[in-house]
Amino acid sequence: MDEVWSGLRALVLLGVANAAPVAAKRVLGARWSAPLDGGLRFIDGRPLLGPAKTVRGVVASVLATTLAAALFGLPAALGATVGAAAMAGDALSSFVKRRLGVAPSGRATGLDQVPEALLPLLVARGALDLSWLQVAAVTAAFFVLQRPVAWLAHRLGLHERPY
Repeated sequence: MDEVWSGLRALVLLGVANAAPVAAKRVLGARWSAPLDGGLRFIDGRPLLGPAKTVRGVVASVLATTLAAALFGLPAALGATVGAAAMAGDALSSFVKRRLGVAPSGRATGLDQVPEALLPLLVARGALDLSWLQVAAVTAAFFVLQRPVAWLAHRLGLHERPY
């Protein structure tokens, strides 16, 4: 049963890390929405990350995941690490999507879910007491659940797109 609890706790932390930027945008609007890449372009002429990756989103993710970790009795630093790693995975997927010509906020199944789940799980695997099987299972669960949760958030008016 401890394995299930560890996996669920990790999945909730990932959910918080990835929902916080959306919630912050909803609450704050355009405030503090400076692009994380500063508007820079890569050598291919395309944006480095794009305008949807903001400083506000990273800060919101790190803060929210820090608080969520504390609610689980986990160290605040672990929560901050999970939030930062989730945003690093999200930025990595955005970087790859720009290289592939996918528009900012455009959909790329797998690339939109796996890096932002897998990277924080790998970084925090030991601290979260996760086996390699649990890392794979939580990543798969995040991948499967992301779409229906995004659709529900859209239906509730919390997210602009149903994905």
